[in-house]
Amino acid sequence: MTAAAAAEHGLVHGMQLPIQSQSTLFAEPWEAGATPDDLAEVARAADRAGFHYLATCDHVAVPRRLAAAMSTTWYDPVATLAYLAAITTRVRLLSHVAVVGLRHPLLTAKQYATLDHLSGGRLILGVGAGHVQEEFEALGVDFAGRGAVLDETVDALRAALGPEEYPEFHGDRFDFADLGQRPRPVQANVPIWVGGSSPAAVRRAALRGDGWLPQGDPRDRLPEQIARIRELRERHGVERPIVIGAIAEPLYVGEARWNLGRRTLSGKPDALADSLREYAALGVQQIQLRFRSRSRTELIDQIAAFAADVAPHLTT
Repeated sequence: MTAAAAAEHGLVHGMQLPIQSQSTLFAEPWEAGATPDDLAEVARAADRAGFHYLATCDHVAVPRRLAAAMSTTWYDPVATLAYLAAITTRVRLLSHVAVVGLRHPLLTAKQYATLDHLSGGRLILGVGAGHVQEEFEALGVDFAGRGAVLDETVDALRAALGPEEYPEFHGDRFDFADLGQRPRPVQANVPIWVGGSSPAAVRRAALRGDGWLPQGDPRDRLPEQIARIRELRERHGVERPIVIGAIAEPLYVGEARWNLGRRTLSGKPDALADSLREYAALGVQQIQLRFRSRSRTELIDQIAAFAADVAPHLTT
């Protein structure tokens, strides 16, 4: 079931995976010593629990000036999602987000079409403009023009990830035809979700995206952003469905006996469900979750508790 279809019955919930990215903004202390086995067990737990998707991030290289805050631990999204595809059965696989402007769209299409093929059609391609200048410069990509590059890249990816063995695209930066790529994606239309909350990113999501992945917008800012997306789509006659997302506050099911931080939502399942349902009232269709935890075991327990006691109250 697509996120758009599932959202007709309530809020879809997915999860940004731990371990694979370890910025100090969100990583828990235990993740620093975690292993691929820990990552695999968390992914299996989310798969069993009926989560709609698992998400991974994308950075090729982190400059020394940012390493203290961002860390240099960022798993490659294609390799990571392919690994997780082999050990899960139904959960969808989301890049949140792939900085696709760093790569030629034919290369990106080859990687992600193969991933969709190997996973049985479970890919959601999340894309974003990127923000680390040194990363672009090291790869020989124009940082200042990254927004325009991303716009054209998304258009090129629409063609390159479509059903045609010999996709064709003619743009200002990319031009290809008569170049065959197989395997083709299982999905006839790989969903492309656009990340970011700047005016340019919101416009890109509205006009080019199948979904919007906001970057940390608080709840009180979402109605304005969602209204802007709807207004842009109506003005430009965009009719295809769009899945509106949100990143929920950090979550802990139950009463913790340790300091969760002031922004964390915690407490009884029905109270958590009431709070999360407010997102649907704002026009949100899918929420991305990140649970507070002190170990792999506690995180898996949180995933199971959410699935058993909170998620049933998010559907209609």
